[in-house]
Amino acid sequence: MSTSITVRDIDPGDKSWLRREARQIGVSMEELVRRLIHEKRTRAEARPKPSEAFARHFGEKHGVELPPRVRHGHKPLSFSREEEE
Repeated sequence: MSTSITVRDIDPGDKSWLRREARQIGVSMEELVRRLIHEKRTRAEARPKPSEAFARHFGEKHGVELPPRVRHGHKPLSFSREEEE
């Protein structure tokens, strides 16, 4: 099963660049777009989240105690007197 996507109102400069690049490597414009999309997806999937990178470099294995996860990703500050005592 094959599906196709039509891109309307593409910038003429982008279209000519795409046509030129496809011609240089000897593939159709559609194949070049498929390859560009695939390359972009693999790069995006391989990129770790900042929290994962932090945990990998400064986690418990390296002697750093990470704060517990909070619902929104941060721990709100509290300025009550009960915590000072």
